[in-house]
Amino acid sequence: MVDLDAVTRGNRLELARLLTEVENQTPAGEQALDRLFARAGKAHLVGITGAPGTGKSSLVSCLAKNIRVAQKQTVAIVAVDPSSPFTGGAILGDRVRMRELAGDPGVFIRSMASRGELGGLASATAGVVQVLDAAGFDFILIETVGAGQSEVDIACLAYTTLVVESPGLGDDIQAIKAGILEIADILVVNKSDLPGAENTARALRANLDLGYHLHMNHNGAHRMTIKENEVRNTPAWTPPIIQTIATQHNGIDEVVAEILKHREYLIDTGLWQKREQDRLRSEVYHLLQTGLVKRWQQSTPPQVFERLLQKVFARELSPRAAIDSLLNGSYN
Repeated sequence: MVDLDAVTRGNRLELARLLTEVENQTPAGEQALDRLFARAGKAHLVGITGAPGTGKSSLVSCLAKNIRVAQKQTVAIVAVDPSSPFTGGAILGDRVRMRELAGDPGVFIRSMASRGELGGLASATAGVVQVLDAAGFDFILIETVGAGQSEVDIACLAYTTLVVESPGLGDDIQAIKAGILEIADILVVNKSDLPGAENTARALRANLDLGYHLHMNHNGAHRMTIKENEVRNTPAWTPPIIQTIATQHNGIDEVVAEILKHREYLIDTGLWQKREQDRLRSEVYHLLQTGLVKRWQQSTPPQVFERLLQKVFARELSPRAAIDSLLNGSYN
């Protein structure tokens, strides 16, 4: 049994044990989440997303070091790695990239596998983040898989979302097409020492100037547009574009400054509370879906499902009709 008081006091061994329980979604982990819920809600959650190869892990390492040294704040890092669709395994190699953070008592790194989940996050990520929040970390940096166009789930979890781009990915407007630019609170052009960095930054800036500020809401609908901000007398937040070279620690001070500035903006405008409510609404909805599916699986004989599947395979029944039959109990 994990000692929750020890977790909140900073015991790393107990914290690691509890995170394993939460990630494996055991009854002990779920009970711990219920007990720790009231102690969470204080950390600033920062999501870092973007296409593979943009240097997200190097950037996260630099951000954590800056927050520790310059800001004197504690940092937890949740790095989600892709799982193999064939073996189900994952390398979980982010700690190798973040060696310079090793030994710092104010930094905690947790790698976890996506386990086939789409959207750049694992299903247990929200629970892991809640535990780290309750454990007293000031900042929690959440690095997504790096799957590109499907990585919008981070907007449901983070208060501040960084979208990382880099030159040399083939198309200067790739970020516009990828479907993740809409969720950006801060845009980072990493590897800016490479040819084409200015073109990438220019394309992003032109896109913002054209009014491409529509942000997705944390429940997947929409975030507040600039027009809606004006109607509600709330000053608009325009995502800054910052060029960095993470391997040389260039531009990191500017990124951290914008993260702090965005946090102040959320607090001053009252949007912090709204994003927290949207985040919790999204989590409740996700848990409701999971719970209903689990309850349905427990109440429906597996042979019934397989029998209907065979009818779908034979094209005697459409997938939608099969679902209606299962939900209505008319499969006998």
